[in-house]
Amino acid sequence: MEGKRFGVQSKTLFSESLIWQLNRDFYNTEGIAAWREGAVPHHLTSSAVVGRTYAELIFATLNDLADQGQTEEKVYILELGAGHGRLGFLVLHYLELLVEQAAKTLPEYCYILSDIVEDNLQFFEGHAQFQPYLKKGVLDVCYFDALNSQSLQLRQTKINIDSASLNQPLLVLANYFFDSIPSELFYINQQQVSRCSVSLDSGKNISDMNARESLSYIDLKFYADRINTPMYKEEKLNTLLEQYRNTLKNTFLFFPDTGMKCISTLKQLSTKGAILLSMDKGFRDLHDIDNQPAPEMIVHGSMSFWVNYHALEQYCKLQGGQSLFPSFSTFHLQLGCLLFLNNGEDYPEVKLAYQRFVDNFGPDDYNGFKRFAYQNLNRMTLVELIGMIRLSAFDATFFINILPRLKQVIQQITVNERRRLKQVLDSTWSTYFTLEEPYDLAFEIGGLLYSLGYYTDALQYFDYSVNIYGHSPDEYYNRILCHYQMREDQKFVSDLRLAKTGFPDFERWEELDHLDLTAE
Repeated sequence: MEGKRFGVQSKTLFSESLIWQLNRDFYNTEGIAAWREGAVPHHLTSSAVVGRTYAELIFATLNDLADQGQTEEKVYILELGAGHGRLGFLVLHYLELLVEQAAKTLPEYCYILSDIVEDNLQFFEGHAQFQPYLKKGVLDVCYFDALNSQSLQLRQTKINIDSASLNQPLLVLANYFFDSIPSELFYINQQQVSRCSVSLDSGKNISDMNARESLSYIDLKFYADRINTPMYKEEKLNTLLEQYRNTLKNTFLFFPDTGMKCISTLKQLSTKGAILLSMDKGFRDLHDIDNQPAPEMIVHGSMSFWVNYHALEQYCKLQGGQSLFPSFSTFHLQLGCLLFLNNGEDYPEVKLAYQRFVDNFGPDDYNGFKRFAYQNLNRMTLVELIGMIRLSAFDATFFINILPRLKQVIQQITVNERRRLKQVLDSTWSTYFTLEEPYDLAFEIGGLLYSLGYYTDALQYFDYSVNIYGHSPDEYYNRILCHYQMREDQKFVSDLRLAKTGFPDFERWEELDHLDLTAE
């Protein structure tokens, strides 16, 4: 017998359902903790491979603009729903490396981290790793709401970007963004279009629950009510919906009208249009969109749905734009480049970069290799592990996941392997953006460097650890051992005294007391 059900919301249009507000409430309430504590998974969405891929596409855009003689005005790059900021850091890190090696004069650029959560915006502005970029003027911060905002008010430079303010294309990064903003849902059957509503109920009373708990218990029931088309003020949306009516046989169809209106708003900020770079789970091919069942709400702290990239692509083409999507089927995610421009043919470097860094081998392919690596980790050699770290673009999360195996295989290491591993450790640290997660990457790298005999370098990483997390007994213990190995007797004694004072109950201080400082 089914247990008691609690009504949450009666039949309401899907696009106006309470689930969207609960999603906003979740992010506003949780802030950075949503990612720091692991409630929302983000490695797939914000890995170093993804950051480097976006950087390559942005760099290609700067090169094309330079070839067009468009170097006088700054190029703005807007990340929608930047969340934790890690992706933005990775893009800036790799973009800076590329620009430094450029053989021609490129237009200046400014990366804008946007969000609807004030705590997140303040986190960006105060983060130590963002300060160099803020001071150089290549980074700014702004509030932007896809549902309501019409302009960009930059908080650092106080610049207001509104309609036709820019004379360079606006670059827009919508990274796992369209999957969690309101979308219309239709049901198409036998060339009839029905608009979907949804009612919400739960097996528990959620009236006193927060947004995270509520979303985890809510169940959706769908209804389809036949409508007469057209239904939109914007004719292009009606045209696209009509195409679906005549093409699809029997399916529930996400129709990202909010996303398309958001793109239209952003496109109008520039006289030259916009370039949209977007990655998410979803479908681009028409055959994948047909015969879709009633959608499942994916809950991961927040909630999300799959994205209809076919609709976004067709919307771009209806405006005379061009699109770049993988020429082969993908398995984990889609990464598209939509040129909402009148002169898309003048961007050959973008198309070449897309071919190289997405179509030939991109983030979707890398995710397949990453899964293979995790499944075969216990059999991988040091050389293979180093190769996988390099393939990951020195991703810190991947490094942490393979660290136990890495500690095993360095028990026997050659001189060349030791030197190569040191380079890999430094490169991994350079891509790390801290959210103050439970794991301490700096401490772990410092421990490995100690094992490899790089005592001076190990001390530097223990300093990095202290800067983020403060002193700990383990950090002190390893630091003191470095002093012992380097015959820094005074530092050994002074740090041991400080360690005992700060952590008097730590059991391993006695081991250090027994070390012979006079030994050669």
